[in-house]
Amino acid sequence: MPYTNLTFDVRDRIATITINRPDKLNALNDATIAELDLAIGEVIARTDVGGAIVTGSGAKAFVAGADIAELATQGSLDGRLRAMVGQRIFTKFEQSPKAVIAAINGFALGGGLELALACHIRIASDNAKMGLPEVKLGIGPGYGGTQRLPRLIGKGRALQLMLTAEMTDAAEAFRIGLVNKVVPQAELIATAEAMLKLILANGPIAVGLCIEAVNRGLDTTLEEGLVIEANHFGLIATTSDMKEGMSAFLEKRPPAFKGA
Repeated sequence: MPYTNLTFDVRDRIATITINRPDKLNALNDATIAELDLAIGEVIARTDVGGAIVTGSGAKAFVAGADIAELATQGSLDGRLRAMVGQRIFTKFEQSPKAVIAAINGFALGGGLELALACHIRIASDNAKMGLPEVKLGIGPGYGGTQRLPRLIGKGRALQLMLTAEMTDAAEAFRIGLVNKVVPQAELIATAEAMLKLILANGPIAVGLCIEAVNRGLDTTLEEGLVIEANHFGLIATTSDMKEGMSAFLEKRPPAFKGA
């Protein structure tokens, strides 16, 4: 599938989605958001893809935010629609049954941080800077930041980042749980690939159900979440993958999962 504002490469069952607008610090305009929709759909649909890495081109930015030239002309109705479209697409990343890792290389601001928040795991380069500075422009986050950030790092820290519009560096982002790991920039993609390969060695149905259980359970009571977990535990017991995983363990060999 041809893309204009991003590249989509597949190697060893890993799809690498690279936002590619270096002259705009990879800012998200409407066309790029639409291409991200196509890209995550391709990740989910392709049988030769087991998971994905999302990153930005160049050494300066993952995604430096939304394209201000487009936002500056929006009114109430088209602003609401733009937010809803972005939210829907980013939710596809969050709900993907295949693991998605954000490799944050440089600035991840506004919509860029919101994209990273929608990924399952975040790895940052040691020069990364992150934040939701929308209030500096007289607006607020629109692609899920007000909802995902407090769920990840807590209400107080999330509000501090949003209301002050301050950026946090990679070390502080790791300390507060915003990112899972910080590595030198030269090692960023290799680290993301190594982590994704660990995930791809596991049962794909089990991985997908773990993602679903966590996503659904966070919006329920503990009791309801435990029911979701038990139902998944029973469902996976009907799969060939479970039988293969158990047999491989008992026979002391690597499993050959089929996703069935």
